[in-house]
Amino acid sequence: MDTVLVVDDEKNYLLVMETLLTGAGYEVLTADSGEEALEIIRRNDLDLVITDMKMPRLSGIELMEQIKQVYPDLPVIMMTAYGTVEKAVEAMKKGAFDYILKPFKNEEMLLTVAKALDLRHLLTENRRLKQDLEQRYRFENIIGNSKAMQSIFAMVEKVAQTRATVLISGESGTGKELIARAIHYRSPRSQGPFISVNCGALTETLLESELFGHEKGAFTHALTLRKGRFEMAEGGTLFLDEVAEMSPALQVKLLRVLQEMEFERVGGSKTIRVDVRVVAASNRELKTEVEAGNFREDLFYRLNVVHIQMPPLRQRVEDIPLLVMHFVHKYAEANQKEEVKLDPEVMKILLSYPWPGNVRELENVIERAVILCSQHTITVDDLPPQITEAPKIELDIDQVVPSHMPLPEALEKIEELMIRRALHQSGYVQVRAAELLGITKSLLQYKLKKYQITS
Repeated sequence: MDTVLVVDDEKNYLLVMETLLTGAGYEVLTADSGEEALEIIRRNDLDLVITDMKMPRLSGIELMEQIKQVYPDLPVIMMTAYGTVEKAVEAMKKGAFDYILKPFKNEEMLLTVAKALDLRHLLTENRRLKQDLEQRYRFENIIGNSKAMQSIFAMVEKVAQTRATVLISGESGTGKELIARAIHYRSPRSQGPFISVNCGALTETLLESELFGHEKGAFTHALTLRKGRFEMAEGGTLFLDEVAEMSPALQVKLLRVLQEMEFERVGGSKTIRVDVRVVAASNRELKTEVEAGNFREDLFYRLNVVHIQMPPLRQRVEDIPLLVMHFVHKYAEANQKEEVKLDPEVMKILLSYPWPGNVRELENVIERAVILCSQHTITVDDLPPQITEAPKIELDIDQVVPSHMPLPEALEKIEELMIRRALHQSGYVQVRAAELLGITKSLLQYKLKKYQITS
């Protein structure tokens, strides 16, 4: 919903304009002086200002000039009497979008407002596109020739053309947001905004306000009206990262939005309708969270219309060389270094490391190595200790199982070793270790007690 500020020292015009624009579906704020208008502009997210030109102390032109210094893309419409048309034309030369003669016809005013808001949306979108130019998430920017990644790319192509809600699961650092952006930019909504919010980074109160916005005075520090992420994502995609961290109360509100595509701002009673596609992500298995009573089952099914499971890096080792060379080139260019090469021993170590932090960890390691390397060659000395000193767990049957050991005892020994290896590869996250072993978490916990494995 677009927010319009009307400024006029004649209160009857403020009342007329508020009635007209509210009836047309706009959020309307009013001010009876230029000074008050500047204060409102500083405290609110506005889409348009309509101001009378002749006002005491601070004229409409002076007000516009101050607005343009701080918010050059915020359109301003001038209202003026017939005798000051020349001044209105002067205002347009200084940046006003248009002018309207008083008394005005309602249809003329609404048409001019609609045109100004179209310009506002276009400028906002152009700025967003420029900011995202380097972040266009095409498949050629998402590295992976493995069968697992090719399967994901094929699924993205199919689901991007639909309105379906998508749930992306996977460990931290596997590229869930990359895939969410790929879905958006390959969809009919690609010209709309891509808005993301990390549900695990905010308290319940802050997250509610972040998602749905709030009215002025809704709570202690709500000094201004603020639009939420759902409104900001109108016509585009909203990415809810770490959705499993959402409180039960917010889960109920999210479910309603997904069902009805409408909500109220915090502290407000006006229902706001939106057209938004939701893509959610979690590094925890939501089905497991449902079974544990931590996540609503009905919300899970609303989010899980299409499910994409991101594989951890250790399960697509064949992609590591491609990723390494991509990051080497990226950070060599960023640090203005000529061609940077890899010592063969470095790649050998990178391929043998389990990467509990996945692609994100690999990228950080390569960035560090590019910065530290000398003679344009990355050597083992340029890798961090956690990579070079990582314990190697290998299954050597001659060392682990003596030739005289009975089969049942030998099988238990091998089982214990496999569990320890899975724990190491998963960064000691039991749910992930159980997935690697192909068993349930409860069975893994039983085995941990059996073999007295604590770390």
